[in-house]
Amino acid sequence: MFKRLDPFGNPNVGVYVRATSRHLFTPLGLTPENIRDIEESVGLKAITAAVGGAELIGSLVAANKHGAVVADFASDRELKVFESAGLTVARLESSRLNAAGNNILCNDLGAIVHPDLPAKAMKMVETTLNVPVERGAIAGLPTVGTAGFATNKGAIIHPLASDADLAFVKKALQVPVRIGTVNHGHGLVGAGIAANVHGAAVGSKTTGIELGRIDEALGIGGA
Repeated sequence: MFKRLDPFGNPNVGVYVRATSRHLFTPLGLTPENIRDIEESVGLKAITAAVGGAELIGSLVAANKHGAVVADFASDRELKVFESAGLTVARLESSRLNAAGNNILCNDLGAIVHPDLPAKAMKMVETTLNVPVERGAIAGLPTVGTAGFATNKGAIIHPLASDADLAFVKKALQVPVRIGTVNHGHGLVGAGIAANVHGAAVGSKTTGIELGRIDEALGIGGA
């Protein structure tokens, strides 16, 4: 199922929402209609979360069914929300790269991290998410969490990605990969999508052609 919405008047749904195969984290302040639409799209009940009091859950949290890596300014109380959901949780303690959702692209099978992420932080990501981790960029963009989005059946990445990028992401995340856009031509698909194999929530500007590409790329509904 697909839903188009603009949380807080912004079409970048993936900035505010983090969906995985088993969990859906949404920020404080979303309208009941927005929450209902997102829940229906991904087939999960929303869990309200915050990181440092901020609404940018998608940008500040990288997660899969095993764990959640959260920006280092999250409070202990905020981390307990993720722990209560049954996840292993860790802070990404890297002052320049602590926006975990922007700097980590993952599914339940693998993860790619910002090429400058320190080895210690990279190991923490591997342990927390319980998947193999690779450093890399997509279409020359080191913020891999904004340049791509992945489910356990497929990934969609920036339209300027090279064949080498496609091969790299396919190997790292162990799923087929396609290029695409969201919100009427925007290449930062990770910022514009919250999804799992059940469905996706995207910005209202996303075209029907883009939805078709997202559907096919992410393996939604068995595509």
